[in-house]
Amino acid sequence: MSFEFRAIYWREMVKYFRYKSMLITSMVQPVMWLAFFGLAMSDSFDKLTSLVPNEPGVPVVAYISYMGAGIIAMDVLFSSLFGGTTLMFDKKFSLLRETLASPVPRTHIILGIGLSAVTKALFQTFIIIGFGRLVGMEFFKGYTLIETLIAIVGITLLVAIFTLGFLFLSGSIAITVENPEGMQSILTLVSMPIFFVSNALYPIDGFPTFLKVLSMFNPMTLLAGGIRYFALGTNFSVMGNHYIYTTVDIVVAFLGLIFFALVMLSAAMWRFNKVDI
Repeated sequence: MSFEFRAIYWREMVKYFRYKSMLITSMVQPVMWLAFFGLAMSDSFDKLTSLVPNEPGVPVVAYISYMGAGIIAMDVLFSSLFGGTTLMFDKKFSLLRETLASPVPRTHIILGIGLSAVTKALFQTFIIIGFGRLVGMEFFKGYTLIETLIAIVGITLLVAIFTLGFLFLSGSIAITVENPEGMQSILTLVSMPIFFVSNALYPIDGFPTFLKVLSMFNPMTLLAGGIRYFALGTNFSVMGNHYIYTTVDIVVAFLGLIFFALVMLSAAMWRFNKVDI
């Protein structure tokens, strides 16, 4: 890893830990989602579906465990999308001009910021998993130590690839727009369909056909499904829906997220090569 790459990464991490409001918010927000929204929704859904028959011999998973994967995906989505705003503020205050005028390759700039976003996303992911265990989220239930470690590595890789893809998307937008208000409006517009047209909080079986097709190609659906594969197992039932995940499913999730990240990296590098500060 080159000095330039490390310098960009370290600068972003120093900002993250130095701004206490940012650090505390990133720690508290996922906990609040699980503590308030998660517990309330879990009790409601579990009561509504308690009379729905489940297939004999299929493990039944509580809704909070199902939703826990979606909370991770949601938190990673928003943190990575808004992570690109650092480029916009650097451009606004002329810091980006100095960086681009230095010998630092432009690829190292976007990759350094991307790696810092991955570090933050993993930090938040493990907070959710740890706190979730305290409130009844049954991740890795019945797993051996080796199986748990493999599952954690799998989740880490999925979250890292997903974060890079959306950070690159956010960075290409940030380098294009001229003001924070425009950036916020665009990110809100982008995040809404990605979040709601996914299986983050509810199964997609009841979606209309066109939304179901869109959801299948949604990176957030791939991430949430992949997390459930590693954290809940390959065969379980929740809210009366029977889920069976295969090796093909997880390979498709990895390949889909890698393809998305590479496309977004190409878009970000194209915008960086065009920018003239």
